[in-house]
Amino acid sequence: MLQDIRANAQGTVAKVIIGLIVISFSIFGIESLLFSGGSNGVAEVNGEEISPFALQQELSVQQRQLLSILGEDADPALLDQALLSQQALETLIQREIIKQAAGDMGLNTSDQALADIIGSMQQFQIDGQFSPDMFQSALASAGFTQALFRERLSEDIEIGQLRAGLAGSDFATDAELELASAIATEGRDVRYITLPLIDFIASVEVSDADIQAFYEDNAERFQSEESLVLEYLELTLDRYRKDIDESRVREEFELVRDEFELATEARVSHILVEGDDDERAERIAAAQAALSGGMSFADAAAEFSDDIGSSQYEGDLGYTAGDTFPEPMEEAIATLAVGEQSGPIETEAGTHLILVTDRRDGSSVSFEEVAAELEDRIANRDASADLLSDVERLRDIAFNAADLRDPAEALELTVETSEAITRNQREGLFSRPALIQAAFSEDVLEAGHNSEVVELSPEQFVLLRVAERRPPAQMPLAEVSAQIEAQLRESRAKDAAAAQALELLAALEEGGSVEDAANAAGFQWQVELGAQRDSRTLPGVVRERVFAMAAPGEGSAQREIVSEDPDATYLVELARVSAGNPADLPLEELRGLRQRIAGETGGTLQQQYESSLRERAEVVVY
Repeated sequence: MLQDIRANAQGTVAKVIIGLIVISFSIFGIESLLFSGGSNGVAEVNGEEISPFALQQELSVQQRQLLSILGEDADPALLDQALLSQQALETLIQREIIKQAAGDMGLNTSDQALADIIGSMQQFQIDGQFSPDMFQSALASAGFTQALFRERLSEDIEIGQLRAGLAGSDFATDAELELASAIATEGRDVRYITLPLIDFIASVEVSDADIQAFYEDNAERFQSEESLVLEYLELTLDRYRKDIDESRVREEFELVRDEFELATEARVSHILVEGDDDERAERIAAAQAALSGGMSFADAAAEFSDDIGSSQYEGDLGYTAGDTFPEPMEEAIATLAVGEQSGPIETEAGTHLILVTDRRDGSSVSFEEVAAELEDRIANRDASADLLSDVERLRDIAFNAADLRDPAEALELTVETSEAITRNQREGLFSRPALIQAAFSEDVLEAGHNSEVVELSPEQFVLLRVAERRPPAQMPLAEVSAQIEAQLRESRAKDAAAAQALELLAALEEGGSVEDAANAAGFQWQVELGAQRDSRTLPGVVRERVFAMAAPGEGSAQREIVSEDPDATYLVELARVSAGNPADLPLEELRGLRQRIAGETGGTLQQQYESSLRERAEVVVY
């Protein structure tokens, strides 16, 4: 497709179209094409705007969640922004609707509660203790400021309060609990005969003629997948790695020596007081007086500090090497001994009282200790630069190339040929979803063009084209005969087991017992008296069927053949059903059952409530 555009870009039609675009720009201005009037948001919910930033952030969150679940080989189609944007927007709309409902109910979260929750979150802790550095780093990597994170967390808590309140507002009545516990404690007397499939498979005969006939009658089931043989060029980082002169390694060492030297660091705690000048002065004086009176710095931080991230953790801010905090704080820290407290220090954040709680000396390393690491770093950096340069050259050359020969010659590469691959390829280089998507794209498969250069990782790039397209075809009988034989044997063995089960059922209907019928036919039989719904001694398919059968009448039995198990067929006899007694249920299980009933109905109530909110909401999507 790109080659077609490039080839036709000089045509008369293209020039006319470009001319019209230029005229429209001159008359109306480019803004008329790029922007429309009205709201800058992507949607409104009851007049509250959802911003493009919020949508992009939610989209990013959903993409990261998919990647964490599916791994680096995730199908790119699943991460496509166009596909995820609608889902992300719907998530934001529903969230805004519920947030507004929570606000209408007066639900809120105190600063103290936020501080406690943030401090207890494991992702912000080191060795079980809250780390301000970890907190800042985690927020930065996720694209959050502290204010935005606290706002989002507060919303989550308030929405959670509403949902928990709805889910917890329902309860199980005594009648519901009595019925559920009666069902849970119901007992059923069961006898069943097991007819293992393996006992019948050995006696089944499958001839070549049977295989041939099945193959011909089910030809559509033995079609191979469409497959492609690909030509490709592969660029990897290793191709560009070269030996590095020691002189360059030594130069690198001098440039980055500081990276390997640990600077002297001080661990700091602080009390931060915010507000206007008079308020700060008064509260700082109160804090100093408390400290002078013997209050510990940790207790003073909890009582006086406005920094919710550190106040509950003795005011601890972690370590600094002199470049972490504002300059006035760093200057004061440098002059303080361990255990020494500063006077009031003014920064843009407010007024601080600082305590140095620890100081650890730095260390250095020799050239020999880090030479190998530095050499590898330089080699990778050089190779990466050369690789990316060639990737850009390859993109330019391949854009107009009729095949891969010219790109290969220009970059001194060898055109490789793949084995035939399918859309469901599971092995080899072309099992990667990005390459499968490229190979079977319309531009490559139908138009016969080169693919785009596909980045599999920062160290591996692939350019491909279709060398041969193999349509679906009838698979040779020899290739599928073993599969057909196994399938016929299993099917006929199942039929034989079902026929045998019918004979046994007939014997029981005539008045025989399960024991006599099983022994006469040479099969095992089992009995389970008072079996309950959670019984693990019954085969799963038998238990499921037994508790779906109607209770037998007095002096009679219900009998059925169960064939859902792939390894056996069962003849089941339900002899008696004993009504459950709620009193037989242990108190702990009874409580759990009550909670489960309430939880299920509460969950349904929550869903219905949120659906009704959505129906009444005024939602505008731009």
